[in-house]
Amino acid sequence: MLRVRNYWTYSIGLAVVWAILLLLALVLRGSAGMQTYLLVFGGYCIGWVSTTIARYVYPPPKLWLSDRPQP
Repeated sequence: MLRVRNYWTYSIGLAVVWAILLLLALVLRGSAGMQTYLLVFGGYCIGWVSTTIARYVYPPPKLWLSDRPQP
């Protein structure tokens, strides 16, 4: 089995899970009861965007130190 370990694959998987959860909340709770779930989803999106930005602005240290000779 092919194992795909990629940030974007993980992001797509989480988007699918969130879509299923929000659909279930809409079906089970109705539109009025779904407000809490949308607030949690909004907070999650803010955190995910900030994490994505941090991954690109502050790459792992080995990317910065790859040109230096190893001691």
